[in-house]
Amino acid sequence: MENNKLGLWVLIALVAGLVGGYYYGNDRGYKQAEADVKKVQDEAAKKAADDAAKAANPFQAVNPLEGVEANPFEKAKSILNPFK
Repeated sequence: MENNKLGLWVLIALVAGLVGGYYYGNDRGYKQAEADVKKVQDEAAKKAADDAAKAANPFQAVNPLEGVEANPFEKAKSILNPFK
C-alpha cells in the first residue's frame, strides 16, 4: 500500500514536471534561441563586413613595388662609362 502511494506521488511529480517544463520551456526557449541565432548572425555579418573593408582598403595592402629602384639602368650606366 505504501509502495503504491510513493509510485503515485512520483507519477504526479513527473507529470507536473513535464507539463511545467513544456509550458515554460516552449515559448521562452524558442524566443531565446531566436535571439541567440540573430545575435550570432549579426556578429558574423559584422565580422565579414570588417574583413571585406580591411581587404579592400588600399592603404593597408602591401606595396608590390617596395624596394624597386626608380632607374635600374643607372647602376649599369655608371659601371660601363669608360670616361668616368
